Amino acid sequence: MSTASGSSAIETKTPSWVDLMAQSAATQAGKALNHEMHLRSQGRGSASRENTLRKFDKYAEPAVTLYRDHAAWCPYCQKTMLLVEEKQIPVRIELINMRSYGDKSREYLQKVPGGLLPAIEVRGQVITESQVIMELLDQWFPQSQGYRSMMPSSGENKAKYQRLAALERDLFGHWCSVVFRPERGIAGFLGGGSEGMSAAMNGFMDCIKEVDRYLLSTKGPWFLDEQTDYPTMIDFIYVSHVERMLASLAYWKGVDLRDVKKWNLRGLAAWLEAFEKREPYLAFKSDYYTHVMDIPPQYGPGYEGGFSKDRSRFQQSILGTDGKSWHLPLSHDDPLQPLYKGPPLPLCVLQAHGIEPDNVGTYESVDPQLMATACRSMAAWKLANNGAKVAQFAARGGPQGSKNPRKTFSAPLADPYAAPDEKIQPLVDAALRVICAALMDTNSNENNQVNGLPNSSYAALLRETVGDSRDGRLGVVSSLEYLRDRVGVPRDLPLAAARYLRAYLNWGIDALS
Repeated sequence: MSTASGSSAIETKTPSWVDLMAQSAATQAGKALNHEMHLRSQGRGSASRENTLRKFDKYAEPAVTLYRDHAAWCPYCQKTMLLVEEKQIPVRIELINMRSYGDKSREYLQKVPGGLLPAIEVRGQVITESQVIMELLDQWFPQSQGYRSMMPSSGENKAKYQRLAALERDLFGHWCSVVFRPERGIAGFLGGGSEGMSAAMNGFMDCIKEVDRYLLSTKGPWFLDEQTDYPTMIDFIYVSHVERMLASLAYWKGVDLRDVKKWNLRGLAAWLEAFEKREPYLAFKSDYYTHVMDIPPQYGPGYEGGFSKDRSRFQQSILGTDGKSWHLPLSHDDPLQPLYKGPPLPLCVLQAHGIEPDNVGTYESVDPQLMATACRSMAAWKLANNGAKVAQFAARGGPQGSKNPRKTFSAPLADPYAAPDEKIQPLVDAALRVICAALMDTNSNENNQVNGLPNSSYAALLRETVGDSRDGRLGVVSSLEYLRDRVGVPRDLPLAAARYLRAYLNWGIDALS
């Protein structure tokens, strides 16, 4: 089919982005998310990677401007944002590229000559270094003015805070040694056999067990006993890098630190689950795929080692090449990255679907079909509201896409100046509209399974829309693959919704292949 006849089919057979936006806006998730966007524009609403204004319940304009990274890759920006959200500090937020995936603006480099992130600006003064920023914010917005205190007050807890801060630096050093340096020999490990445990791995495990002992010694899930109902400064200091340790050790070493039966890190598991029950943490939490793509440009390449069978299995799950984690029908939960220890989607979406937590704050007992509907609806809403731009972006993966001379960046999947394949772009746009329609239609899946394959009529419509030209189909497939591999968490969606977008893109790829 020629491009012209393909365009005719597009106009008569597939819904427009305007139609899809309207349909999405009428869904339970769409209504909730559109209202949430309105609240966020006023500085209210829930935490989000996209927020540029946070007022909470304050009415005065914020005196502090916070500069953080655009894609939510930076661990230091993440811990700073968690403090802002938990203390509910009013701030303006400017989103800035990291060097690994884009250029910083001239205006930002004039303010911060080294381009460091995060940074804050107060009355013309610019301050960098996350730890300094976090401590200053805690001082400037004190408990006496109604803000939560994030630093310990007792002498005993102050001393414990210092010991824990030093231990975090030790843990970071052991992580760098085990992941970013080639392994140098295997040492035995009690109860685990000799396979996989290098000297560096043993050092890391000894250190994280010490962290675990501190967590087990407190009354609640957090590091300090002064506050048992919310995390404090030392928890934020740890969590952003521990999150990256979980992903990198699973991917490069075959070690799942959340496997309590194998590693017995009970305090760490409870601490992570406590964080996952908090909506601000969901807003800035990445998935393992995003981390294994964003870690090397920031820290250097990871080296394979450890437990080879588990490593291979985990890598396939993380990369979506196991035929399960990124393919329909999706399992309800992810065996490596548990989705329902806390809210898997923004609370507004869950509540719109009548989804409530159990008596311990998890969502593990929610009906899988209801949860799948909510996840799909959020993914469809995001695609429908950005459809034309997403199609242009995806068309960079077409046969003539990304051919223009341009500056490149160290992150392998980041290519902000790549040009789309303009010839294939109309077909990519049409294919994405069919995929979006299938994603949104939660009432017509085969065998009435919301997590299953779309009705066969959608596959037929997709093939008819793209046409019979081999070059056209190959161009659309390569574009969909390009897009699939660049769905980022949390930049684009939380994992529970992102996995459906990835799976529906794979469904489209399979239907055209």
